[in-house]
Amino acid sequence: MNTAPRTPPSRAARLRLRHRLDTAFRGADLLEQKLRVLRTRHQLLRKAEQTSAERWHGQVRQAESWLLRGVLLGGEQALTAAAVGVGGADVTVDETSTMGVRHPSGASCVIPDRAPASAAPGNTALVHAEASYREAVRAAAEYAAARAAARIVGAELLSTRQRVRVLRRHWIPRLEQELARVGLALEQSEHEDAVRRRWAARQAEENGTTQE
Repeated sequence: MNTAPRTPPSRAARLRLRHRLDTAFRGADLLEQKLRVLRTRHQLLRKAEQTSAERWHGQVRQAESWLLRGVLLGGEQALTAAAVGVGGADVTVDETSTMGVRHPSGASCVIPDRAPASAAPGNTALVHAEASYREAVRAAAEYAAARAAARIVGAELLSTRQRVRVLRRHWIPRLEQELARVGLALEQSEHEDAVRRRWAARQAEENGTTQE
C-alpha cells in the first residue's frame, strides 16, 4: 500500500510535479543511452575475457607438457636446480573509463631474466618449460584484467538496468498519476471558485435591483 503523502493541489504544486516528471524522463533517457553503451562494451569485454582465458589455459597446458618432459629427462633434481635464480613477475594494470565506470583496459607483465650467477636449466625441455611458463604468467595477467573489467562493467550494467526499470515502471507512473490527480483537483477547485464568483455576482446584482 502506498502511504506517501499526497501533494496539496495548487498551481505551484502542478508546476513542481511537471518539472519532476520532465527530470525523470530525461534521467531515464540518459540512463538508457548509458545502458546501450555499457551493453556493447560488456559484450566486447566478455569476448576478450573468453579469448584471454583460452590463451592462458593453452599456455599452461603447453608449459606443463614441457615440464613433464623435463622432469622425465632430468628428474626432480633438475627441476629444483632450474628454479634457482628465477625472479618474481611485476604486473602493471592499465585502466580506462566507460561512461564514468573505471575498469582495467589491460595488463603488462615484466618477468626479470635469470640471475647472472644462476645456472641454466639442465635440459632443453626445461628451457622450453621456463619460456612457456613465462608466457603463461603474462597470459594470466591479461586474463585477470579482462575478467575484472567484464565483472565491473557487468555490475554497472545491471545497476543501470535496475535504475531504468525503477524510473520507467514505478517513479514515472507515480508522478504521472500524482500530476493527473493534482490537475483534476485544481481544475475542480477553479471550477467551484468560478461558480461561487458567478453566484456572488448574481446575488449582488439582484440585491442592487431590489434596493432600486
